[in-house]
Amino acid sequence: MSSAPYTLYGYWRSSASWRVRIALHYKGLAFDAVPVHLVEEGGRQHQAAHLKRNPMGQVPVLQTPQGMLTQSLPIIEYLDAQHPDPALLPGDPYARAQARALAELVNSGIQPLQNLSVLQHVEGLGADKLAWGRHWIQRGLDRMAQAVEATAGEFCVGDAVSLADLCLIPQLYNARRFGCDFASWATLNRIEKNCVALPAFVAADPADQVDAQV
Repeated sequence: MSSAPYTLYGYWRSSASWRVRIALHYKGLAFDAVPVHLVEEGGRQHQAAHLKRNPMGQVPVLQTPQGMLTQSLPIIEYLDAQHPDPALLPGDPYARAQARALAELVNSGIQPLQNLSVLQHVEGLGADKLAWGRHWIQRGLDRMAQAVEATAGEFCVGDAVSLADLCLIPQLYNARRFGCDFASWATLNRIEKNCVALPAFVAADPADQVDAQV
């Protein structure tokens, strides 16, 4: 039986699960990965076993020594508090707020509009789900490309990886899937290049997960 302190219930291509994987790897934390397939059998996130973990029927869920945690940003902030080195939130209050703001730009301003449940509903209404998703991703990342000009160094906020980078990288992956135009995102593209060169981002890549379907 594994002695890892954490168990992550997630899905290989879930951007929210991906954020948490990066955090775990970045902090060098051992964890067990338990796949929850979001499509098979009508979506296993809707089955009773997973609804006990998260009544919203979403991933990720992190089993911790204290109990279950849901929602990627609170999970990452918990990990950052429990294992503060290396930090994922800047020590300076203003920079920390900037990192949270950029993370929320993705977490609340882009990702919910193109997640699986929304796309399935849009398709059920007879609309083009890919065009819908592409519109909101393009719009949101256009705005993020503007916002990050005031904060960026090597990464989204200065020269250290932060919560904002953990949100950005999965969202850029989705932007490619939906056929967005990257031409005006020079700073975002540069930040992505810096991030994906780091071992934690490599280890968290969807293609390298046990449930990956390529």
